[in-house]
Amino acid sequence: MKYAVVILDGAADWKMPFLQDQTALQASAITILDMMAAQGTCGVARTVPEGMEVSSNGACTSILGYDPVENFVGRGAIEAAAQGITLAPDEVAMRINTLTILDGVMTSYSGDNITTEESYDIVARLAELLNDEVFTIYPGKAYRHILVVKGHPEILDFSYTPPHDISDQPVTDKTLPQGEGSELLWHFMQAAHEALKDCPANKARAEAGKLPITDLWPFWPGAAPRDLTPFEEARGLRGTMTSSVDLLRGLSVLFGFNFMEVDGVTDGLDNDFGAQANAAIEALENDEADLAIVHVEAPDEMGHQGDIEGKMRAIECIDRDIMTRLFAFARKMSVENGGPGFRILAMPDHFTPIETRTHEGDPVPFLIWGDGIEANGAEAYSEEECVKTGLSLDPEGYKVMDLLVQAND
Repeated sequence: MKYAVVILDGAADWKMPFLQDQTALQASAITILDMMAAQGTCGVARTVPEGMEVSSNGACTSILGYDPVENFVGRGAIEAAAQGITLAPDEVAMRINTLTILDGVMTSYSGDNITTEESYDIVARLAELLNDEVFTIYPGKAYRHILVVKGHPEILDFSYTPPHDISDQPVTDKTLPQGEGSELLWHFMQAAHEALKDCPANKARAEAGKLPITDLWPFWPGAAPRDLTPFEEARGLRGTMTSSVDLLRGLSVLFGFNFMEVDGVTDGLDNDFGAQANAAIEALENDEADLAIVHVEAPDEMGHQGDIEGKMRAIECIDRDIMTRLFAFARKMSVENGGPGFRILAMPDHFTPIETRTHEGDPVPFLIWGDGIEANGAEAYSEEECVKTGLSLDPEGYKVMDLLVQAND
């Protein structure tokens, strides 16, 4: 049996009056997902346990079949692993965004969707100015970078607000770092703010009519993980993955997946959705993997931006360019046609409602379709239809992987 998992990051949503009381999934044209839902097994899964921060960190860990509490790794450490950064026992890694705060307001958590090339130049310059025996900055992709702090384990317990949670809202003392280690981080943030005032790249951005990068924002701390069981050892399956974000790259490193470098893969609507599907199919067809993960970031990005049209477009691109290809491949691989069998799991990792523009922890809708999977009553793929089946993995959402790879007769 071969398997594919499609993660529609942040695609789940709440009903919206301007969509005639529908969600983004319900209002989108998703012919293949709807068909698979009607023919397959659907339900809801709580991917982030109550009390845990709602992030793709724990949510995607659940989808991969790992209990996000027992196997918790701070997101900063996961993204550090994606960059090949090895953390010493006395080091803490965290994400830092290059972003824009104007007149005390979080104007853009992504620095006006800064490119990797522009961002790299800015962060590399800051690293030259700010790196010392305590702080080390590592440039990453787009607005996402890594800060490693040495000799201050208390940083693991500081309170933080992810910048995308306060889009277009005032930056206050309550949203700045609080608690253990916060004073150390404040000094770092202030030093970065001052250095950015005279940054040549900012002058070039201003001339191009772009927002300046005014600040670095640290959050999501994590220490080096210990005692994680590789996916192949736990499941007997070789895994491969494609994604645009370092979090998923880091999870692939920690859980022993191959990570596929695919040209044209981004976190926005310019993503090459078809290329992601083709890479997954090629790996499965060539027997390079038994299970392929296709993670698509675009619905989540559109949710954070409050762009409902963009979110629906991203969902429809997934259906048209990814699910259609996987459906055709499934027919070729089916037991009925003499193949080894094929199953697909499709689900968001969490909600990113247009209303709140941030992550919410409601149980997410999932569908499993393919050889040996029976219909359980859904008529389409949506939050409401998946609830109606009565199948609920709440609180143990990480058991969705068990449903996908269950033994078949």
